[in-house]
Amino acid sequence: MLRSNITNTAYKMNKMKTSDTTQTSTDRKLLWLMIGMVALETILTTLALVPSQFWTRILPQAPSAALDGPFPATIAPIITVLIYLTPTIVGFLCRSWQRALLFATIPAWIGLGLFVIAATFKVGAFYLVSNDHVTANVSVLELFAALGGIGWLARNLFKLR
Repeated sequence: MLRSNITNTAYKMNKMKTSDTTQTSTDRKLLWLMIGMVALETILTTLALVPSQFWTRILPQAPSAALDGPFPATIAPIITVLIYLTPTIVGFLCRSWQRALLFATIPAWIGLGLFVIAATFKVGAFYLVSNDHVTANVSVLELFAALGGIGWLARNLFKLR
């Protein structure tokens, strides 16, 4: 009787260890997917924040450089969809709402930070704290946080673990 209990306990522990390893492997894949999506969103956000005058100087032969930046006009709507869907998907992949908000807003923090640093060379050190710019910057952060939160809520709606 004691031997069978020990065997059952050992079997259950081995099964738990195997499922933990599988779960860890899945968690790693999701983490790398999230890192990739955050990197993609950071690139897209940074490119979207570059002023149109820069793109017309860099790409003078492109007819839609002022409107679409470095992207051809045919894929510009896809870029817009990616900018909105990526933070939502990142929020969907996160298990906690705190991580969803953090990971969804990191691209905006980085993009806005680079933009503000570049703008201070032209406009001055107080560019960030002027009323209209503070409102615009906070609005971008709020948008990304809301999209990440919507993704996290959708995860809970579908009861994903």
